[in-house]
Amino acid sequence: MKSAAADLNSSGESALLEDQRLELKPLEPVQRLQWAKQHFGSGFAMTTSFGIQSSVLLHMLSSLPDADDVPVIWVDTGYLPVETYRYAEKLCERFQLQPVVVQSPISPARMEALHGRLWETGQESDLDLYLRVRKVEPLEKALDQLAVTCWASGVRSGQTDHRRTMTVLDQIRGRKSLRPLLHWTNRDMYYYMQEHDLPQHPLFERGYSTVGDWHSSAPDDGLGEGRSTRFGGQRQECGIHLPGVMGEGI
Repeated sequence: MKSAAADLNSSGESALLEDQRLELKPLEPVQRLQWAKQHFGSGFAMTTSFGIQSSVLLHMLSSLPDADDVPVIWVDTGYLPVETYRYAEKLCERFQLQPVVVQSPISPARMEALHGRLWETGQESDLDLYLRVRKVEPLEKALDQLAVTCWASGVRSGQTDHRRTMTVLDQIRGRKSLRPLLHWTNRDMYYYMQEHDLPQHPLFERGYSTVGDWHSSAPDDGLGEGRSTRFGGQRQECGIHLPGVMGEGI
């Protein structure tokens, strides 16, 4: 049973979170990044996937004073398309970025030798295991090591059903998660990239509106588009933006 002090503390945290959302609501995305940088200091970080529209948030961050003070975390699953690795190099060069690259301690080869190609079985438990081992746990370890209290990402409300329920600032797994671009549309992203002459991910020209791992991403085909193409339509979310850590140890 929760103590009265615990209830009071929880109530206070909820009130603070709501106040911070109200502060953030009228701000432009780059102002939201600046706000978080000022409020959380060395505890603020950003994540990137170097995906289709990742250049937008990276460009915004690069426009801030002392942008180098904000760690940019890249979860490399070991299964990204060749085009994503090359695109990452191009953006790192453009923004003079040295991302914090994090990976699972279990190599792709070892995982497949012990557990098979977990993304192919069609079993929800296998997909949970894959996503947790390759994505969620490496990210959580990096956030712990960097003592991150708030992290920003480029998620947008129109991408998945779950993301439609998000606010600009939510609590996830003990940390605050900032979504500067939450209510931007594909049109907003396109025009921003045009205005700032940002390079497009090579797979965009081949019909991809989103890209993750090579084995679970597909171009829009008229039947599915966006994140509904991920994992053959089996899963929209990889777990990084969900409140809990999936499954048990490998």
